[in-house]
Amino acid sequence: MQTVQHSDNAKIAIQPGFAWDGQDAYLFDIDGTLLRSRDRVHFESVATGVRRVTGFEVTLAGIAIHGNTDTGILREACSRAGIPAQVLDQQIEAILMPGVKETLNHLADRGALLGVATGNLEMIGWIKIEAAGLREWFRFGGFSDRFPVRSEMVGHAARKARDLAGENATVCVVGDTPRDIEAARANNLSVIAVATGHFDFEALLAFEPDVCATSLTDLMAATRTTS
Repeated sequence: MQTVQHSDNAKIAIQPGFAWDGQDAYLFDIDGTLLRSRDRVHFESVATGVRRVTGFEVTLAGIAIHGNTDTGILREACSRAGIPAQVLDQQIEAILMPGVKETLNHLADRGALLGVATGNLEMIGWIKIEAAGLREWFRFGGFSDRFPVRSEMVGHAARKARDLAGENATVCVVGDTPRDIEAARANNLSVIAVATGHFDFEALLAFEPDVCATSLTDLMAATRTTS
């Protein structure tokens, strides 16, 4: 597996011969993959995103978190750090949504079927997807309501994908944890791991996914560079 480092922070590793954007269907995890989890990692990643995109250092210490929106938190942190409002306005999408919409659009344009495979209950999962403005891309999902074991839930979602895309459709899992990788392998599915949750690039790479990337943004940037 070859690792390509595009910058000090961006890393991509792809198994030789694997076309990450050439699969028939994709199963996306939600928390940590499509959406940032609202925990310590979530808020640290916001600060990291600001630093990577703008070059400014910010801290979230002393900022009211509960009841606040990500955008509100970000604006207050940047204001305290002396970051000009116009700098933030130009870069806010790159900070808050690291490549998700671009990736979904890219895969959809290539004719892929998109679904979710998540440990959320179905009602909660769709609420999160709709609130983030991502519902238009997803036709189906696998949830934990009837499948408390992740590998079984992913297997169920893969069967739904093949019901829609054809019995021989290639299905790829996209997630941010070793459990996503293990669940994909348990069902003989390919898997893309992104280090946007609790696990860093090296920790995910050790589980030998077909693709490992520091983020979907970095994966898309590498794709543009090599295309």
